[in-house]
Formats: sequence, C-alpha cells, structure tokens
Amino acid sequence: MNRTDYDVIIIGGGPSGLMSAIAASSQGARVCLVEKGSKLGRKLIISGGGRCNVTNAKEQDELIKQMPGNGRFMYSALAQFGNRDIMRFFEELGVALKEEDRGRMFPVTDKAVTVAQALIDLLKRQGATILLNSSVKQVLYDEERVTGIFLESGEELTSRCVIIAVGGCSVPQTGSTGDGYAWAKAAGHTITDLYPTEVPLTANDAWIKDKSLQGLSLRDVEMTLFAPNGKKINTQDGDLIFTHFGLSGPASLRMGHYVSISQRKYGAVPLSLTIDLMPAKTADEIAKESWSLLEEQPKKAVKNVLKGYLPERIIPLLLSLSSIAEETTLSHMKKQEWSLLAKTIKAFPFTITGTLSLQEAFITGGGVSVKEIDPKTMGSKLKAGLYFAGEVMDVHAHTGGYNITIAFSSGHAAGTSSAKESLGIF
Repeated sequence: MNRTDYDVIIIGGGPSGLMSAIAASSQGARVCLVEKGSKLGRKLIISGGGRCNVTNAKEQDELIKQMPGNGRFMYSALAQFGNRDIMRFFEELGVALKEEDRGRMFPVTDKAVTVAQALIDLLKRQGATILLNSSVKQVLYDEERVTGIFLESGEELTSRCVIIAVGGCSVPQTGSTGDGYAWAKAAGHTITDLYPTEVPLTANDAWIKDKSLQGLSLRDVEMTLFAPNGKKINTQDGDLIFTHFGLSGPASLRMGHYVSISQRKYGAVPLSLTIDLMPAKTADEIAKESWSLLEEQPKKAVKNVLKGYLPERIIPLLLSLSSIAEETTLSHMKKQEWSLLAKTIKAFPFTITGTLSLQEAFITGGGVSVKEIDPKTMGSKLKAGLYFAGEVMDVHAHTGGYNITIAFSSGHAAGTSSAKESLGIF
C-alpha cells in the first residue's frame, strides 16, 4: 500500500474546498486537494445560472439575516474573511466584478468559468497537489485525532489535518452525494436532520394542474406563507415563475426554506400561500386605478381593459376568482365585485403541498451540527485535526450570493487554521 504525507488534505473540489486549499497552501502547507470527479469547481460553474454570484455586497448584519440556517455561526469567519475580502480577493486575481440588484456580485465576464479557473490557476501556482477522479473510502482517525484518508484506489494519504468540504446532498450531479456525513459520524459528530432548502415549491391548485400559467414569469411580487392555524410564517419578495408543478424563481426558492421547516413542524400538510402581484399599491389604490381604466373604455370587455395593467395570461384566472365574467363591461360591473378583484390581486391564493426533493434542491438544510464545530477555525471540537467547510455543515442561506459567501468564508477559516495547526504556527 502506497503512503503519501501532506500537511493538510482537503476532500472536495467545490467552492469551499478550493478556498480551503488556497488558504492552506498560502500558509506554506503541503496541500492535497482530493476530488472524486473529473474536474474541479463543478457546482461553482453552474452557480448563478452559469454566471457565478460570487458574494453579496450588503453589510455583515444583513448577510447574517439572509442566512436562516444558523447564520450567527458565521460571524467569526466573516469577520476574518467576509464579503469585502472576497471581492478584493477576486479583483486582485484579475477577476473584475460588478454589482447587480439586491447587492449580488458577478464577474464582469458573466461567466462562472472565469471565477473557477482563477481559483484553480492560483491553487496550481501555490504548488498544491490536485487529485482528480479520486474517491475517498474512509477518513482515518486514532483515539485523539485525524491521521489521513484512505482512497478507493487503495492508496493512503497521511496528514495531521483533514478538511471535509464535500457539500450536502443537493445537486448530486456535481458530486455532492452526502459522503461527508458518514466520515463526520465516524469522528463522533452529530448530523442534524437533512431537508431541502433554496428549493422550488409544489402546489395542487387547478391553475397549476392545468398548466395554464406554466412558464409565466412575474417580477417584484411579494409572497406570504401561512401556518395551518392561519398565522403568518414568512414573507418574501422578488421574482417568480410558474411551473408545471408549482412555483420557482428567486422568491419561491427563498420561501422553500420556510415551507420545509414548517412541514417538519406541522407534518406534511398543505400550507396556504398568497402572492401580492402589486406590493407597492394598496387594494384601494388598485381598485380606484383600474376602475378609472374601465371608465375610460366603458364599452370594452373587462378582460381587454386589464391588458397592460396585469399580465395577460393571469387575467382570466383573477376574474374567475373574483366571480367576474370576462366579457363584462362597465355598465354591468358592480364596485363590490371590483373591490374583490383588487383584493385578489393583493392576495392571489395558492395551496402549497411541499417542495421538490432534497436532490432537486439547490442547497441542503441540516448537516454536521455547528455546536460541535469551532466557529473561528471550523475545527472539530471532538477530533483534533478535523475541519469542515461549506454546505456539509448545518448552515445555509438564501439565494443571492449568500451561500457561496459561506463556502468561501468557512473555507478560508478552515484552510488557514488547519495549516497553522499542522505547521505549528500560533
């Protein structure tokens, strides 16, 4: 059996693994990055619709607010290497960035491969060993600490420090298949319940089943989720798209977290959700504004009057829900009916049955318990020399550059700390 020694071994070539390897090798450590796939940065390359939203420009407190999955755990890591540091890091690598809506930061090239290649090139310049197509069979431990890893090929790699950065169970085609949980368990760690988050919503309303709205996109709407007892759970705003199974798009993905959490609490019961199609206006303002349009065109059917005021494909459904015939004209319209239409525009109802599966989610909720991880170093509190980075931990955020910020920030902390431990730097 072949044995090779390193100061730090990182398992996983995604964003957290790449940053871990870069941070560790920058300290002068002999680093080995082990990736079971044929190339590095697979999840990075498909992130942000293939454009890679590298971080978010908002202030740190706002970043934490956008991390519903144990976001406070990230305070120390973000203080060491936060969003401003991430932006500076890429600019110094020659990757120019631009800010878009909601603080999202993208490469000027609009190509995720620009980001991935810059990281890979830097890692190579720093002299790290990269092993592709190399599956890890086991992380090796003695009574006190990690001692290395054992590959499926039969090779043993020894090291005083190992970073598990293999992601969760979501988007398995990128290599995130939950491998890290068993290795963490073997070291005594607790794995909290796994669930889908940043995930599309499923619904069973007639207008979803008949696919009449499929493909329709809406901008700047506001959606509110309600518990079975009618109490408001959460409100999210942004864009959404109707699908053949329910709702997707940024606002829906963020709401996916709260649907998953709620169904874990209440059971797999349907949840009510309303969509405010015009959040900037009150129901009274909508009623008065749209009634004026009807008065300007008294002989026109209401379905035609509302074209241009509302998305055309949604008009028949809104009228039906308000008990208004599509061909009705002003002379046959009652203001009471019109008031109901305005209220429907402000609270378009849906029955949410759940979310897509964990494998179909963008992010995995749950993972290695953060109670057992040092937030400053990302080091295990249970096994010396063992570190974690990224989605394998029970920490996650909404879409918008927040999850990749967690990956880079935690990866930097794990890489820096593990290298210092292995090299005896204090």
